[in-house]
Amino acid sequence: MCAEKLDKKQTIDLRKKHIGPSCKIFFSDDPIKIVRARGQYMYDETGQRYLDCINNVAHVGHCHPDVVKAGAQQMELLNTNSRFLHDNLVLYAQKLQATLPEELSVFYFVNSGSEANDLALRLARQYAASQDIITLDNAYHGHVTSLIEISPYKLHHLSDAPPSPFVHVASSPDVYRGKYRRDHPDPATAYADEVRNIIEQVQKNGGKIAAFIAESLQSCGGQVIPPAGYFQQVAQHVRGAGGLFIADEVQVGFGRVGTHFWGFQLQGDDFVPDIVTMGKPIGNGHPMSCVVTSRKVAQTFMASGMEYFNTFGGNPVSCAIGLAVLDVIVKEDLQTKALQVGEYLTSQLEAQKEKHPLIGDVRGCGLFVGVELVKDHLKLTPATAEAQEVIYRLKEKQVLLSADGPHRNVLKFKPPMCFSTEDVDFVVDKIDGILTDIEVATGMKTSGILNDGKKVPPIIHHQGELTHTS
Repeated sequence: MCAEKLDKKQTIDLRKKHIGPSCKIFFSDDPIKIVRARGQYMYDETGQRYLDCINNVAHVGHCHPDVVKAGAQQMELLNTNSRFLHDNLVLYAQKLQATLPEELSVFYFVNSGSEANDLALRLARQYAASQDIITLDNAYHGHVTSLIEISPYKLHHLSDAPPSPFVHVASSPDVYRGKYRRDHPDPATAYADEVRNIIEQVQKNGGKIAAFIAESLQSCGGQVIPPAGYFQQVAQHVRGAGGLFIADEVQVGFGRVGTHFWGFQLQGDDFVPDIVTMGKPIGNGHPMSCVVTSRKVAQTFMASGMEYFNTFGGNPVSCAIGLAVLDVIVKEDLQTKALQVGEYLTSQLEAQKEKHPLIGDVRGCGLFVGVELVKDHLKLTPATAEAQEVIYRLKEKQVLLSADGPHRNVLKFKPPMCFSTEDVDFVVDKIDGILTDIEVATGMKTSGILNDGKKVPPIIHHQGELTHTS
């Protein structure tokens, strides 16, 4: 516990004084000071409760007692450098492997999604003896230098930054807004052919692809669900060129998609990545992550002659917490709950789409859902200001949601897995009222009753970034 209690203004003033100015926070126009949380709810310093639709980090629910207990008990007993022999590490690896295809059996435990993805690049580059990486447009893979280079989501904000000669960008496989859409006869092949063309161009220039990396479902890029068969075809092209397929599960793993434990499994049982990275939900808020790969890739990495170790990665406390998270997912059947509640959420949002011209698309799997707001259904003009308005007005109604995507017009649902159908009804009702207000105010609806009979306030162009990149 903090020795000193600060009022909100003091906290803001100290943050401005001591915290890097590029470290953004949610709702920066009027930030919320969160002091405690439990389940799918967060509480500010006044005791006001907020429904959390943002936190895919608190995967099994904020401060889950089983997870807290496991961490505390192990911390009382031992926590030390991971180079000492300890049962928690191997037992956790064994239990985690049981959720994965048999080929993926060798683990490297680290401390964050960024660290996991950086190590995945090292593995791939050592395996292929080359540097070239193919990434997707609008992708985000982490904040360290090697990952900013392969994260167009961030690079788009750096107009003067020279592109790395080793990084090649393929189109995001977005079948709503992208180059090849739902009306295309075979969008999976069309998007995969772009990757094949990049590989051929790299080879023509004397290079070699080390890896293709993609989030299993693109999150910061706008909740994009790749068309079925896309990953299989990309993997065939990349492996044919001597490279590896890296699946980034940092945002969407551990049962969130409902039908499967891992997002990449949505592509079918015939698809197995060469490397999978995990983070965020793995420790329910505790800083841990990992990379899993095949024995062949791991042996090639070892053959470099450079020893790999990580002081904190896979320490006894982290592994105890990781084991508890897996136990809770099973004990509370959270994967099934994600499927059922996610389907209900999607159906309720689809019903809102029929009512509101601002809703252009509803897409998702399980408790990973996006609602894209547009001003025109033919031109797909992004409703960016409107999306920000929705987010801020939801905050006023004690609902926390974020907006993201290349145009910041996609409402992102990725709540704790204990989210309920009652929570769905609550948040969808609030969105319904807010969209009605905005549509009347902007002339998108020429008739209808204003929400609660109140005068509609003007749309405010908020300065704060309401994206979620971590």
